[in-house]
Amino acid sequence: MRTRWIAVALVGIGLSAWAQNNTNTGDIARVGTINYIEGTAYLQGKRIKQSDVGTAVLKMGQMLTTGDGRAEILLTPGVFLRTDDNSAIRMVSPRLLQTQVELVQGKLAVEVDEIHQENDLEIVVGGVRTQMLQNGYYEFDAAHPLAMVYKGKAAVDLGHDKYNVVKGNHELALSDNLTAKPREFNPTATQDDLYHWSNLRSKYLAEANNELAQEYGDMPGFEPGWFWDPYGFDFTYIGMGPLWSPFGFGFFPPWYGGFGGGFYGGGFYGRGGYGRGGYGRPGFGGGVAHVGGGMRGGGGGGGHR
Repeated sequence: MRTRWIAVALVGIGLSAWAQNNTNTGDIARVGTINYIEGTAYLQGKRIKQSDVGTAVLKMGQMLTTGDGRAEILLTPGVFLRTDDNSAIRMVSPRLLQTQVELVQGKLAVEVDEIHQENDLEIVVGGVRTQMLQNGYYEFDAAHPLAMVYKGKAAVDLGHDKYNVVKGNHELALSDNLTAKPREFNPTATQDDLYHWSNLRSKYLAEANNELAQEYGDMPGFEPGWFWDPYGFDFTYIGMGPLWSPFGFGFFPPWYGGFGGGFYGGGFYGRGGYGRGGYGRPGFGGGVAHVGGGMRGGGGGGGHR
């Protein structure tokens, strides 16, 4: 055991030093952090390189676009946003209390594995705001303004303090002056490439969660948050209790175990977590303010690299 803790300390120091030498942000994963890219993706017109993953951040007012490729972005802890090919998004508000992203072109998906009453997660399409209210999987289309709820529940802002609630396996057209009603769809027949890619990403993230969680089984001072996977080169999420993605994959805390050891092999990782602080009221009210806090790592290697 003493040998193991010496190894933990040495690897933690090495990871922390690597992070400090390779990022200007420290051991941090913020709302808007680029977590994965496939093919071509651009941040403010500059192509995102694989080495930028985990450090590049889509900040307030900035645009992320894709050509022949896709991108995954961290929102609040436990929430992943994914853009499709030939898509463009703009970060409106990267606050933990009000996280708002505008879909300018193409399609995006949101996987919500954990959400709290205080979280206000919104996607804007054609000026219409949709707030995601529950864990689930959501897709949005800008070409044919549409909000699709595969699992979960969303509220579409109709203006004048009126909302249209969209439940699982229902979609709502975000045009025609919002006079349309939610209509049911077949969740199997409507699965597109973005859905299948999100399914695969969720599986990989859950596998990384399970491996990382096991490494933390005998380490004190655990806090939930984003944890960097040095083998998958992306962040995954570890919470205080067991979670299941909308695709059925399990995300577990350190004391639950998971898929079983050996997927990424042994090794030790820096501690993650995110900044604490008070929450405001959820909902569509309130203006956009500067980002505060963020999700900050602590301890050995930090929540970054």
